[in-house]
Amino acid sequence: MSDKRTFRWATTSARMLVGTLVGIGFVVAVVTAVSVPWPQIDRSAPSIQERPAAEESIAACTGDLLATGRDVEDAAGIVSAADSTFTLGTSQADADPELSALPAPTLGEEESAVALVAEPDGEDRVDVAAAGSATIADEDLRGYAASPCRPALMESWLVAGSTATGSADLVLLSNPGDVAATVQLTVYGAQGAIEPPGGADVVVAAGSQRIIPLAGLILGEASPVVRVTAVGAPVHASVQSSITRGLIAGGVEQTSAVSAPQTSQVITGVGVADEPEDDEPGTVLRLLAPVTDTTATVRVTASDALQSVVVERTIELAAGIPTEAELGGLEVGQYTVEVTGEVELLASVWQATGSGEAADFAWYMPAPELGTPSTFATPAGPEPQLTLANVTDTEMTVAIAAIDGSDEQEVVVAARTSTTVRLTARMVYSIDDGGDGIHAGLSFSGDGALAGYPVWPSEAASDAITVYP
Repeated sequence: MSDKRTFRWATTSARMLVGTLVGIGFVVAVVTAVSVPWPQIDRSAPSIQERPAAEESIAACTGDLLATGRDVEDAAGIVSAADSTFTLGTSQADADPELSALPAPTLGEEESAVALVAEPDGEDRVDVAAAGSATIADEDLRGYAASPCRPALMESWLVAGSTATGSADLVLLSNPGDVAATVQLTVYGAQGAIEPPGGADVVVAAGSQRIIPLAGLILGEASPVVRVTAVGAPVHASVQSSITRGLIAGGVEQTSAVSAPQTSQVITGVGVADEPEDDEPGTVLRLLAPVTDTTATVRVTASDALQSVVVERTIELAAGIPTEAELGGLEVGQYTVEVTGEVELLASVWQATGSGEAADFAWYMPAPELGTPSTFATPAGPEPQLTLANVTDTEMTVAIAAIDGSDEQEVVVAARTSTTVRLTARMVYSIDDGGDGIHAGLSFSGDGALAGYPVWPSEAASDAITVYP
């Protein structure tokens, strides 16, 4: 082999070797580049999580017991007949709410309803809790009434009261805010829904109360339901019910509104203090399906009973027409009434201690699911009994504590049952169901006294929001 050829072979081999090494290096570089994460450019806008400033808690209280027709020269006049005693507090033991009057023009210089405001503690919301009660033993008005102080609503429903003979019921509209509210009242009766002239464009000035006789909206209606719709500002709606049988006053009650129709209504804490006589009314259920015909399924359970289910039945409802049904003579005790339907409906329960001279009655409203730590107050009067209803298939544990630290207890409520615990009058309590959604209601019974109301969940603090600078 010549030297020239040898040189060419060596040169070619060297080129091939270099080319091979370069190719291998390129492949390795590509594989490495693919397998190793490349730096990425974050094109998203910067953001921070901020929680809105805590708002003040505002509630309105119904106020005194009122009487009509006491002045012979002013048969339509309304006066304060018995002062209401208020139990006030907040979710903090060392913080008291601010109290202000909600004057009603009808009462002149007399003050009845009040508003409560609890300012936030820095970034933390402070819940307000309050309840009022009054007892009266006059010829035209007799009995015990208790009602909670509640936040105002843009829409609410009054599932109580009557304009039948002997009734002298009043619709009370309170505006605890700083802006006037214009209210429309729609009444559901035997002829369906009507919009009476007396319920159109009712102006409730800021920081005031309006009182409207229920008979001025609809006459001769034994089981009315009133829808309250507010524009401009929310209002707290309630109804004062009273009855006179012949010349005997048969009881008085103050009842707060229901927030909205639902497919399931749970009325807990229905207290039966006396078994009715054969000729006396027993436990009466009032129902309304506002929009659509439906069949309501009713289930009544006794608190702390081995055989808890005492009534099960179905009731046909015509759209827009209230229906009442007796649930039979229940034995003395505490009960929960669960009403369900395929469409949204409303429900309430009426119960009386009898029809004699020392009789009283109560309206029991549905209790919403709690689902959040809440605060409530017990009023002056008979010993409060708190009924806890569990309508689920899972056992629940509920923590109850007095805000001042004087009482703490945990209550286990088995699935599909209810249980009752005794509390102390004129106290503020916290209740925590662990987010499971228990239903709770208070009831009060004594000699010539019967009342009750549900425990509502406290307004939750606002969730954090995302802010983009």
